[in-house]
Amino acid sequence: MIDNDGYRLNVGIIICNDENQLFWGKRVGQESWQFPQGGIADYESSQQTLIRELYEETGLAEDDIEILAEMPEWIHYDLPENLIRRYKKPVCIGQKQKWYLVRLINSEDHISLKSCERPEFDSWKWVDYWKPLDDVIFFKREVYKKALTEFAPLLDPALLP
Repeated sequence: MIDNDGYRLNVGIIICNDENQLFWGKRVGQESWQFPQGGIADYESSQQTLIRELYEETGLAEDDIEILAEMPEWIHYDLPENLIRRYKKPVCIGQKQKWYLVRLINSEDHISLKSCERPEFDSWKWVDYWKPLDDVIFFKREVYKKALTEFAPLLDPALLP
């Protein structure tokens, strides 16, 4: 779903474990890493999208996680000009995201990157809380920083920079 400003509505999902490390997925066939994320369908709420995308991208079901927080506002990023597909209508200039922090409450053995026909990730790892800011593609960095800063005090106030 693309809004009137040209942003695709999307959820971003930060999965933490009991050590406050974060799930970090490597995109299929690329050297780029990101958090699970995905577009909101017309018939879905952001929380329904969270559950669907979580399963599609990580194999985790609703009962594998606890939702710790939802960002109160939407945050967005713009795509670089060379990534905007002007031939597609409506034109998408970036993503407007609702971010969630979830904790894995079952074994990490429940994580499966082959839960859907076209996997998003081909590998994953647990990383330290702020590591994603070093690795994420440049145009998503500010959104990641906002989400991580918002959620840090919920896990451990010492995580704040």
